[in-house]
Amino acid sequence: IMSKPVVVDENTTVYDAIVNLFLNDVGTLFVENNGILTGAVSRKDFLKIAIGGTDMKNVPVGIIMTRMPNIVFLERKDTAYTAAQKIMEHEVDCLPVIEKSMEDSKEILKIVGKVSKTNITRLFVKMGENN
Repeated sequence: IMSKPVVVDENTTVYDAIVNLFLNDVGTLFVENNGILTGAVSRKDFLKIAIGGTDMKNVPVGIIMTRMPNIVFLERKDTAYTAAQKIMEHEVDCLPVIEKSMEDSKEILKIVGKVSKTNITRLFVKMGENN
């Protein structure tokens, strides 16, 4: 049920990230550095910095994002039920789907997808149509 994630680099300006958020019609952007998941930034994060009067064209999104290890995630093997549980438990709009690997004896998380409330709702509706 996962869909394609919208990903930006840590050095993307807050302004450009906001434009990206709206052009892709999503509520959360995932942030990476050299292909490795490092964080996430949501509409709420953008609203907080906008209210503060910060120059959004000069601040990198890496400054305002929620950083790993504070990001709840899924793996490909996780079920839709697990995804729904985590979304409800952590009160988030979506979760990144990651693949783990090892590099220089360090665990690396690469983002391969996302599961959102919309993905869960779409599955629920499809299941209802099949009954």
